[in-house]
Amino acid sequence: MDRPIRVLVAKPGLDGHDRGAKVIARALRDGGMEVIYTGLRQTPEQIVAAAIQEDVDVVAMSILSGAHNHLFPKVVDLLEKENAEDILVIGGGVIPEDDIPELKKVGIKAIFTPGTPTTDVIEFIKSQIKN
Repeated sequence: MDRPIRVLVAKPGLDGHDRGAKVIARALRDGGMEVIYTGLRQTPEQIVAAAIQEDVDVVAMSILSGAHNHLFPKVVDLLEKENAEDILVIGGGVIPEDDIPELKKVGIKAIFTPGTPTTDVIEFIKSQIKN
């Protein structure tokens, strides 16, 4: 790849807390990636539009509200409808272990829960985005 990996960090839904998103955005930037942060309270439609407009390789969503089972699959579905299913989608936040298998089944490639070292997220993205 001739350019840095481009990552859209997004906060879907009504969460008003974005410290985790900012921490991961900074870690990805420090890991050599180009990061675009959407800010708080984004709809799935806004996230997909920004991902396409910014020509990102990865959408990284952070959520704490408990709406992950609704909002994460909606983003994957909208990306597919826009023929952008090649964009890697990952998620993080307070997500119960029991919900993770179903999220992966619908196309979320990885879920990172609290306490995950940021280096694990960086290495996962680099392993998924081929040079």
